[in-house]
Amino acid sequence: MEHDYLYQRYKSNRYSVTAKNGMVATSQPLAAQAGLDILKKGGNAIDAAIATAAALTVVEPTSNGIGSDAFALVWINNKLHGLNASGVTPKSISIEEVKKNNKTMPKFGWTPVTVPGTPKAWARLVERFGNLSLYECLEPAINLASDGYSITPVLGKYWKGAFKKYSKVFEGEEFNEWFNTFTIKGKAPEIGDIITLKNHGSTLESIGKTNSDSFYKGNLADKIEKDSKKHGGFIRKSDLESFDVEWVDPISVEYRGFNVWEIPPNGQGIVALMGLNILKNFGITHNDYLTYHRQIESMKLAFADGLHYITDPKHMKVNANELLSESYARKRSELITESALTPEVGKPNGSGTVYLATADKWGNMVSYIQSNYMGFGSGIVVEGTGIALQNRGADFSLDSNHYNKLMPNKRTYHTIIPGFITKGNKPIGPFGVMGGYMQPQGHLQVVCNMIDFNLNPQMALDAPRWQWIKDKSILVEPNFNLSIVDKLRRMGHDVKIAPDTGSFGRGQIIIKLENGAYVGGTESRTDGHIAIY
Repeated sequence: MEHDYLYQRYKSNRYSVTAKNGMVATSQPLAAQAGLDILKKGGNAIDAAIATAAALTVVEPTSNGIGSDAFALVWINNKLHGLNASGVTPKSISIEEVKKNNKTMPKFGWTPVTVPGTPKAWARLVERFGNLSLYECLEPAINLASDGYSITPVLGKYWKGAFKKYSKVFEGEEFNEWFNTFTIKGKAPEIGDIITLKNHGSTLESIGKTNSDSFYKGNLADKIEKDSKKHGGFIRKSDLESFDVEWVDPISVEYRGFNVWEIPPNGQGIVALMGLNILKNFGITHNDYLTYHRQIESMKLAFADGLHYITDPKHMKVNANELLSESYARKRSELITESALTPEVGKPNGSGTVYLATADKWGNMVSYIQSNYMGFGSGIVVEGTGIALQNRGADFSLDSNHYNKLMPNKRTYHTIIPGFITKGNKPIGPFGVMGGYMQPQGHLQVVCNMIDFNLNPQMALDAPRWQWIKDKSILVEPNFNLSIVDKLRRMGHDVKIAPDTGSFGRGQIIIKLENGAYVGGTESRTDGHIAIY
């Protein structure tokens, strides 16, 4: 029999999943199972998050890899902890050096590669909070890479799309290893094909056995430097050796009796919080066109500020407290009328990602996200290692007057953001919606869906989404209410109906009930899965 695995003639009706002892929600069934295996082995939610994240580098390389960056929110011992594992630029890079060969910051190749933070994130999370060793947490991923796995439908779709794109834009020897690693006889794998990533598995084993030191100080660091030098890259072993993650205090706003938490800048989580802070100045009603209008306008204003001010916090001219103040949010809310606006920056005083959520029988929960940024990232796979490197530096500006200008040893504006909700001193749970600049918009929408409209986790994720593009331009999903679309257009919004759901993000949610059990929802727009016991 031959089937079209991407054709959905009938709308799937998923229900939220409940569990007593543990839960892992993510975009790939095998990765969720890897996390569950670790929970059953005696690992906690932190160990399970690392196992799931490592497995995702294997079974969803279209979005992330060993050379990714990562962020995490960890609820443990009645406290929320934040981890920023985004990398910095090489010490030898500068605007002048990049401009010798480029008019703008390139998207592919070695130039946009910053120091990968993910392997160090795994090591530091396990060291501080885990029950198991890093190697034990990586074993399921090592086995998946070595033994192989079958391509799932949405994964196959994006893999084939990336292959078509990269076949046109990847020119030069530096990209040969990508084609050697991620194609079968020079072609993209089909849905159902078996993929093995032997080099990837060996690298994960090395990272696990050395607690990530091989990646930053040892033989893997040597191979990264060798490949970088060979192809004119800036990154060196010394950049890897001097890097470490940062433990940060999460930031939050109160939204209708709940606290919504994000990682502070350089991440764009503050954009979601600014949007919610503006929106709470209005009453909203489910499926009302004014509600959608106010959500969109709030997000526009938040993005105008975020895209202008957010960069490495060491170089920001305003701080998070100023951007999140109640008075500033009220001031911004007064700009929202019944006509669509073109957002402008205010003056306060002063594109490929994976997301996962885990919870364990002890009440620990993790909201975790890692990314190679634009699909497979830079297109660079370090020879003989399976390490696919991110292209996070592509967001830097070569304008010396820009807030996010390129500088040595600097973190860029970062799109990937994990979320968490609490009420009083009690955790509600982790949530996230991945997908480039859709992420803060997805966060605002699922928070409203759960808090304002009382939708359960699965329905909060399944609800049709909108996406602000720029100025007055809005995209909505194909199943969006057409009557509301018509009314938004009359208010001045330039609304277009997207051909598919591919650009509207992919989310996961876990919430904790009063009795200690968990309820979870997973993304129906991808190969989402929840593993429980």
